[in-house]
This record gives sequence, C-alpha cells and structure tokens, in this order.
Amino acid sequence: MSAFEPQVGPSDLDDIIAAVRQLQQGGGKLPSERDLAEHLSVKRHQLRKALEVLRLSGDLKPARARRAPTALPRYGEELVRVTNPIEVLELRLIMEPGLARLASLRASSFETARILDAATTPENAPSGEVDFAFHLAIVAAARNHLAAEFYKMLRQVGVDARVKVARTAAPTCPKRIAHRDGEHRLIAEAISQRDPEAAEAAMRAHLLSVQRQIMERSNAGAFAA
Repeated sequence: MSAFEPQVGPSDLDDIIAAVRQLQQGGGKLPSERDLAEHLSVKRHQLRKALEVLRLSGDLKPARARRAPTALPRYGEELVRVTNPIEVLELRLIMEPGLARLASLRASSFETARILDAATTPENAPSGEVDFAFHLAIVAAARNHLAAEFYKMLRQVGVDARVKVARTAAPTCPKRIAHRDGEHRLIAEAISQRDPEAAEAAMRAHLLSVQRQIMERSNAGAFAA
C-alpha cells in the first residue's frame, strides 16, 4: 500500500474512483474493502459506491457471490432429472453466440484482457475449470446479469447431467485441449477486435464442435460437457 498515496476528498465519488484506478494501474490485487477504505480515509458506503461503478464499467471483477459455489440453483435437481447433455448444448448454442456478440461490443479493456488470458490452458491446469472460466468471462463481459445467472445454472445442470448419465469420464487429451484452445483464441481475438459477427460465428463453430464430440461419446455410451 505504500507504493502510492492518492489524495481523496471526504465524499467525492469521482476522486475515490480515480484513487482505486490508480491502485489498479500500479498492479497487484486490491486490498480488502475494509483496508482500502481505511487507507483512502473514506466511509465504506462511499467506497462501495465507487467499486460498484467500476464493476458496472467492467474495470473491476464482479463481487463474489455469497452463495456456496457448490450450491445448485433453485429447481436444479428437477432440471437434471429431465434433461441430458445434448439438450444443454442445444441451449448453449442458442445463448452463447449472442452473448459473444454482446461481449465484443461491451467488454472493457480489463474484461478483454481476462478473456484473452483465459483462452489458453496453462500446463497442468484442470481442463474443465479453465473452459468454464473462459466462457464465464465472456458471459460477464456481455453485461446482462439475468443471462449470466441463467448461464451459470445451465452449466451446473450440464455438469450434473453428465455425471448422472456417464458411466466413465472421457480422458483428457492434450491434443483435444490444444484444439479447444485454438477455438477459444479465435473467439477471444474476435471479441478483442470488436468484431461482433466474427465473435458470434466463432462461438457457434466452437459449440458445434463440442456438440459433435458429445454425440460421438453418446453413441459410444459416454457423455462429456
């Protein structure tokens, strides 16, 4: 915290926002809300307003949900019972190309950088978690809160449906991960270039590729999301 000393007035929202941006530019992770308010000598409710402005503009990550990450959305168990992975992909094909289009138009530089970074799977990283993080970053950049919540529910249902149906999990193939990363990068680059048509088309092509894999595994007696 000693690397910068922004000057903030007692109640000037713009000054608080500027001070937080200054901290972001200095690199590193923002401190806790309590510590940040104390360092800037502002009330916490004032700081919360400033942080919310930054989140709405896409320059700050959304606040973490209070609900446990493993908790199913309401009616999740019923949805799992009546659906299957193919239906989940069909709905993703309806939703995600449009969300990629919106992301290309609405993403901030912070969100674009996060999408580009998430497009490549780090060595030894869990493949499923990386995939979900990439798609979720695009959904968040689309700036539609209802769609984001629905998407999270849809992916949760898809994971549970796979577990209930599959007898064995498909192996994680380095060649397949590399191919998927290539598809992810095409989507990310289209979003970074503010090209809605290319972003939408690249997302649709990627999901059609995933759908083909699911159909193949379905015919072989195993499903994968």
